[in-house]
Amino acid sequence: MDFGLTKQELRAIYKEKRMALSQNEVNFLSEKIFKQFILQFNIAENQRVNIFLPIKKFNEINTWIFIDYFFEKNIRVFVPKIRDKNLVSLEIFPDSEFEINHWGISEPINNSSYNGIFDYIITPLLYCDSSGNRIGYGKGFYDRFFEINKNVKKIGLNYFKPKEKITDISGFDIPLDGLIIPDKYYSYYK
Repeated sequence: MDFGLTKQELRAIYKEKRMALSQNEVNFLSEKIFKQFILQFNIAENQRVNIFLPIKKFNEINTWIFIDYFFEKNIRVFVPKIRDKNLVSLEIFPDSEFEINHWGISEPINNSSYNGIFDYIITPLLYCDSSGNRIGYGKGFYDRFFEINKNVKKIGLNYFKPKEKITDISGFDIPLDGLIIPDKYYSYYK
């Protein structure tokens, strides 16, 4: 790592970099990230995966590739829904219906949250450093969600490799266990 920057500085840099990607680049890189995930993890039938739904207008990684694969392999799929400033997890199925919340995020219409154990939490981010510290949109939803899912493999997906150190990590920030970028997997298991 060359130097360090604050979360705010890195959030601005990587939002801009991500928004500069064309839709073709987003699709191509999402496919490569998915292939890296399959290479690294042997997910089996009936395992439980919590995965984010992509926000297309923010050029997020197309996780529908993952979700379709999980359905095909009979892996149980859960997605986040924001409820009272907290992230809850809802199981989805191939015929699930969705609505757009006031942040522009697609969420299942179903309202019964899952409080069991996950095998994996696949999380969005804008940036992740070489220690597994992630930067999201700054609302803290995932850190609170990780706090109640401590022993679950927390895997981030990103287009960009770790480079700069995040200088303002707090005690509330929970690091990832791994990061997948288009051409590499970084493990942060302790």
